Amino acid sequence: MKKNFLPFRCYVPMLVLAVCWLGCPACSDEAVEPEPSVPQPETTYPDAYQDKERTQPYPKTSNELIVNPAPFLVPQAMKTGERLQYALSRTEDFADAEISEPQDGCMYNLHRALDAGTWYWRFRSTDAEGASPGAWSETYAFEVKAETPVFVTPPFEDFLENAPRVHPRLYCFLNPYIGEARQNVTSHPEYRQLTARASIALEADYGTMDLYADAETLRQHATWLYHAYYLLQDERYADKLVELLDAMLALPPTDTQLFTDNFTTSALTLAHAAVYDLLYGRLTATQRSGAEELMMRALRHSYQEQCGVEENHIFDNHFWQQNMRILTQAAFLLYDKAEYADEALPIFKYYYELWTARAPASGFNRDGIWHNGTGYFPANVKTLAYMPALFSYVARFDFLQHPWYRNAGRALAYTNPPDSKSTGFGDNSENGDQPNRLTAAFADYLARETGDAYAGWYAGECQSLVRQDYELRLYRMCSNRTYESALPEDAAKMVWYSDAGEVSMHSHLGNAGNDLALSFRSSTFGSGSHTTASQNAFNLLFKGHDVYRSTGYYQAFADAHNLMSYRHTRAHNTILVNGIGQPYSTEGYGSIVRALGGNHISYALGDASHAYCGISDDPMWVNYFAQAGITQTPDNGFGETPLTRYRRHVLMLHPRTVLIYDELEASEPVRWDWLLHSPVRFDINEAEQVLSTADEADGFYAVTQLFGSSEMDITQTDQFAVPPATGGAEYPNQWHLTASTDNQPATRYLTLIQVCEAGESPYIIRRDGDTFTCGDWTVEACLNASDSPRLVVRHHTEPVVFSYGEESPVIDGVPYLRQDANSSLLYDETDGEYQVMEMTDRAPIATRKGF
Repeated sequence: MKKNFLPFRCYVPMLVLAVCWLGCPACSDEAVEPEPSVPQPETTYPDAYQDKERTQPYPKTSNELIVNPAPFLVPQAMKTGERLQYALSRTEDFADAEISEPQDGCMYNLHRALDAGTWYWRFRSTDAEGASPGAWSETYAFEVKAETPVFVTPPFEDFLENAPRVHPRLYCFLNPYIGEARQNVTSHPEYRQLTARASIALEADYGTMDLYADAETLRQHATWLYHAYYLLQDERYADKLVELLDAMLALPPTDTQLFTDNFTTSALTLAHAAVYDLLYGRLTATQRSGAEELMMRALRHSYQEQCGVEENHIFDNHFWQQNMRILTQAAFLLYDKAEYADEALPIFKYYYELWTARAPASGFNRDGIWHNGTGYFPANVKTLAYMPALFSYVARFDFLQHPWYRNAGRALAYTNPPDSKSTGFGDNSENGDQPNRLTAAFADYLARETGDAYAGWYAGECQSLVRQDYELRLYRMCSNRTYESALPEDAAKMVWYSDAGEVSMHSHLGNAGNDLALSFRSSTFGSGSHTTASQNAFNLLFKGHDVYRSTGYYQAFADAHNLMSYRHTRAHNTILVNGIGQPYSTEGYGSIVRALGGNHISYALGDASHAYCGISDDPMWVNYFAQAGITQTPDNGFGETPLTRYRRHVLMLHPRTVLIYDELEASEPVRWDWLLHSPVRFDINEAEQVLSTADEADGFYAVTQLFGSSEMDITQTDQFAVPPATGGAEYPNQWHLTASTDNQPATRYLTLIQVCEAGESPYIIRRDGDTFTCGDWTVEACLNASDSPRLVVRHHTEPVVFSYGEESPVIDGVPYLRQDANSSLLYDETDGEYQVMEMTDRAPIATRKGF
């Protein structure tokens, strides 16, 4: 299958008008038939854009590269020997082939940029020594574009040459600052927090503690004591670390205890590694040997499970959150020890190469946003900060130049603003009225290391939260770098995260008390893991508080409430088809295919036509459904649907109005359920199809008017399909509104949402056929599902125009010849001048097989 891709076009208005006057007789007194716009080919949809576990080699012709060079990835099933060898050529006959040494795992990094153009590659399996190679695979071609971001990490051999051979080394990147930091430590504003944490560990009695009942406590104690001794050189902390190590060595964990789960493995590994590294010179040979053997046990076990797997998995949560970082640290401590080097060095290399190939944020995301849901971003912060800090210092190359890091500060500002709830999606994203302390600490880290203006503003607004964080405290107390804290003056009102599949819109970013914020998701990553079945869903916040938001409570990863009333599509501001939602898989994907923005209008178009594609057949989810006693049947909201088209246009008409235009089609008559969720009850005027909610505590209310091509039945309930396991005042009921249109093969919805301060009055929406007037805005929306879709928005006093459809609009009194049929066109002010922006669908980036 092939996805149509037509380029973005941007025209300076004077040029557009000149073309109209000079080259288009339709603008003169003598009307001449203009050339017809270019029709768009019919959209086709692959089974998925991402594989949870890779099934086809990468890259291929159908894969747009994220960075240059791309990693070469081979599915585990296609590796038939101990190692893999790779061949790369500019010609299909491989006459000039560059052939790699045999590689462990299923990946290969070039560590050099490729010239633009077409390249060819293939691979073959070998034995451990590289002898007796098998047959070459088929040949795969891929294209390197000149505009692909270049990000070239040093080869591991160069990294290794610079790696330290002395201890302590885990925080060697702080060596340039540690002397000054120790001199000034007692006057640092976080000094008391540092010693308070360490004091908790000092009071622990490891002789009576059930050591392995809570490995995370041991990890924390080792971390706090390490930080305190590293800065203060107070022997009390060193003695306590030795006491902790002796307690663990006196009763080493059994395999059952050490490998009970992967977090326990890494936590116990860190508890040994911290003491071993910091006090290496004072430990006895027996103590060092005991710590080394525990670390090597963890590395052997984990590497055997991970090598070949992690490079081919879309995103293994625990591995990237914590385990990879700590296992890398263990390998970093053992790579030069004679007894363990033969084992530890290849493992160390694997983690270095894996970070290059698949980090950060899956390796297929340049946006700076967390593709796996904003709620779980804090769990990844320590790794996201530590790994580039270590690798950059040792390799003498800035790993923070990766496009994801360069965009991360802005992404934080737009998706999880200061003094506001998160606007994003995914597990745990609804919790908290302000950013997590780790999120704030990461912004501070980015600001110090990169000077990013958005990160600096964010950290400046969240200084009290930054100082609450203890995971990056050692870094902050050593780093003497400062940063500016002003929000960039050119901050846009909308940001499109095209790789991850989200859009953020803000009316007043930087002024939480007056900000209307909308987030919109339609992602090729699909749902599952820590994301939800929420393609083409939106969240709307005002003053940092929820107006309309996804509902349910994240109390467990996959209990009955989570599966039926939190993760399920019914919990989100999107639609159901015959009561059925989207599966929990990469196949249940959407895509944001267009986005345009100016000072008056922010616009995005999401396509979730493939998202309602059946049940969740991932063995993990099948098992969770069985554990919860839930069957994936239509009665429970799971199954096949005849949906063929679900395109949702979302516009913020600044500053306080939101417009949504839905195009829905199916191959047979269905029941369409349009969903809206609120923390408070809806006041429903069914005759006028007006829905109102009031947040009295925060001083605002919202009025939503819904228009459709067919009769709607509007209902609401405050009951969940399955209630949360834990109830009470902390988990109040939420309100779920459904507007149902029954027995229709196609329908259209137009929604206008006005958010008002208490005491303000909303505009009365006046309708004349398919024309709607709302304050300073006039909207023309074709609601007849038998006609071609059309949406035009104009401002009464500004020359702003948005146009979607086949007709060419009039802009500032002059006809504009649409370049492509059914394109989206915006004439709005950007950077101080008006310009025309026209866009057709952008093809999503695929990382799996061609289509």
